[in-house]
Amino acid sequence: MNSLPAALALSLRQLGDRAILGVLFKTALITLGIFLAGGAALYVGVERAIDSFTQADTSAFGALVAAAGMIIAGWFLFRVVALFVLQFFAEDVVRAVETKHYPHAAHGVRDIPFTEDVGNALRSLVRTVLANAAALPVAALLLFTGIGAAVVFWAVNAFLIGRELRDMVWIRHRSDPAESAPMGGVNRFLLGGVVVALLAVPFINLLAPIIGAAAATHMVHRARQRVPNA
Repeated sequence: MNSLPAALALSLRQLGDRAILGVLFKTALITLGIFLAGGAALYVGVERAIDSFTQADTSAFGALVAAAGMIIAGWFLFRVVALFVLQFFAEDVVRAVETKHYPHAAHGVRDIPFTEDVGNALRSLVRTVLANAAALPVAALLLFTGIGAAVVFWAVNAFLIGRELRDMVWIRHRSDPAESAPMGGVNRFLLGGVVVALLAVPFINLLAPIIGAAAATHMVHRARQRVPNA
């Protein structure tokens, strides 16, 4: 059975593994570092912009604007940055899950070159930005409903993230780029939806990409076991 609840349960049980903790530490550190660097750049930019119009001390105001900017950016962009960073370490998560649960599949996998990782991460980033930009008009029309806009963005990102998580696993095993992945569209969407929801919860959002990558590994391999000659 390749159900989502079973995959999530197995993923949660493996969070304490040394390899998983290592990826969690690296991705969390880099992700937070990106936001801190962005906040520092925003602070400097605001302070210099205000200095060009006034001679008053603007350090406190600049810090306030930078803090507010980081909070807003964190809310809207965290999932984008976290998944972008995870692209470079996903192989470690997938390998840890395969070694423990699917040792037969852990042999003969394709090593992903760094340049391919970069290309995959950039394509993912572009898809995310374009898809969310395209969803903006629809979300704006549904603002009056109170929840419609949130549902639109949830659905768009559930589709995107489900695809990215599946591909993180599948590209290591497929023999041909045109080969279809065994993980069904419904399961992929549901996995993405769970991860999108987790990414909206403070602190839990640091774990969400790791849980998603591990769960996708279980779902892909359990689906492969049901496909003849997979």
